[in-house]
Amino acid sequence: MDSTLSKSPLHTLECMRRTPFNRLFAGVYTTAIFALLYHHLLTLLHSTTLVSFFISTSMLISDILLGFMWSTTQSFRMRPILRQQFPENLEKVIDRKDFPAMDIFICTADPYKEPPMTVVNTALSVMAYDYPPEKLSVYVSDDGGSEFTLFAFMEAAKFGKHWLPYCRNNNIVVRCPDAYFRSNYPRSSETEKIKMMYESMKIRVETVVERGKVSDEYVSSEEEREAFNKWTQGFTRQDHPSVIQVLLEMGKDRDNTDKSMPNLIYVSRQKSKASPHHFKAGALNALLRVSAIMTNSPIVLTLDCDMYSNDTQTLHRVLCYLTGSPCRPNIGYIQFPQRFHGLNEADIYACEFKRLFQVNPVGMDGLSGPSYVGTGCFFRRRVFFGAPSAFLPPEFPELSPDNVVEKPIKTQPILALANRVAGCNYENQTNWGSK
Repeated sequence: MDSTLSKSPLHTLECMRRTPFNRLFAGVYTTAIFALLYHHLLTLLHSTTLVSFFISTSMLISDILLGFMWSTTQSFRMRPILRQQFPENLEKVIDRKDFPAMDIFICTADPYKEPPMTVVNTALSVMAYDYPPEKLSVYVSDDGGSEFTLFAFMEAAKFGKHWLPYCRNNNIVVRCPDAYFRSNYPRSSETEKIKMMYESMKIRVETVVERGKVSDEYVSSEEEREAFNKWTQGFTRQDHPSVIQVLLEMGKDRDNTDKSMPNLIYVSRQKSKASPHHFKAGALNALLRVSAIMTNSPIVLTLDCDMYSNDTQTLHRVLCYLTGSPCRPNIGYIQFPQRFHGLNEADIYACEFKRLFQVNPVGMDGLSGPSYVGTGCFFRRRVFFGAPSAFLPPEFPELSPDNVVEKPIKTQPILALANRVAGCNYENQTNWGSK
């Protein structure tokens, strides 16, 4: 493998040429700050009136604070590095059938503030990755416990059987349906047919949300009816049992070209007014446990509900760092940047968040690595169980990152244990909750 990697590199990194100038500037600027503080101190010591004393003291304190704030950002300038991936070389190093499985987490919490169609578009964009579908599992965490979100994903599962092969056969780059149909896409009879299917799905979902009820006319099978029966009279978003619904099962559900679909799983963890739920962090914790029981993929991607992937090769780019010799030993996670739409690129107030997603991460990457920004991040599942030299075993062996799930995800033992670890009291008096 070493010779193959040398001939076909998967990634490269290099320090920016401006690094020496950054360090020189930091040194000169630091000297200037100390000179200014020395001047303020001398002025303070030679104050002759109470007014001049307070003015000199205020200037000294202000410049100390400003100098401290400036110094805290200079670590980002000391060793900024640039990386480049070569996903086209990946299959020269590792066979496609040996690609690791990946679990993708999508979090949502309110069907009115975060419309279900937005979450559906996020899920469809990652379900359509250029990656073996039998290696993908998409988990949707509905922390609002909404039947509207479940209905939307039932519709998305049906539409996905047409959308995924359409993207694959036509080499679509932007695989988020809403973004694609808002772009200058090529017109054809096939495209118009797919667009009509998407618009029809969108109307059904939005109608259900507007009416505030999933009517019988929208329920097409006994399995769907049984799922919606879980929303009983006492079911509220703050107090309800766990709901785990497998909408697509890899190997059994197939698209309209008879290729396997990725797993698509709806999860609404148990909520109780007597137990703290810890918001998004608690939802991700529950997803981590539920996914361990059902698929236990070694790599986990976390996403917000209002995002979509604009690169079908994203998972290949991740493997460029995780395959072969990594950039640094024991790599734990890979943070991708966010890009925002509908913003003014010339905005002097930097509403594009360039410093957070473009400037600082480059410098942090040259030191200890970038910070986790809450979304768009790939984790090794192993990192959640302690340091590399100190493994902290979970209470159930099924939650271990090394556990191999051999049973189908719809079997009763799997679903029963998944519902158990999705309980709001699971973390109490456990290593998971305290360590």
